[in-house]
Amino acid sequence: MKARLPKGMGGGPQNMNAMIKQAQKMQADMEALQEELDAREYDVSVGGGAVNVKINGKKEILTIDLKPEIVDPDDIETLSDTLVAAVNEAIKKVEDTNAAEMQKITGDINVPGLF
Repeated sequence: MKARLPKGMGGGPQNMNAMIKQAQKMQADMEALQEELDAREYDVSVGGGAVNVKINGKKEILTIDLKPEIVDPDDIETLSDTLVAAVNEAIKKVEDTNAAEMQKITGDINVPGLF
């Protein structure tokens, strides 16, 4: 027994081929964009510029620059907290940028495992 779809639904092989081609193009565009995003570098500053972190799009920390005034041997906790904040902010910046750029390609499509 054949299932009958309402007129305009399904569309036959041409419609399916068009959808497959569109999905393949989207995947290729996403892969190219991911390569570009991985190559980007971001600079993040916290603590009034006392700590600067440079990170790439792969979330690899490239450099951490400290101003001398943040280094106080009697207050290691502040230095530690500032470093954690800087690294977390850098990672968030990469993730937010990547998500915004990918959304330009995918729109509101969210199919886990598809791409």
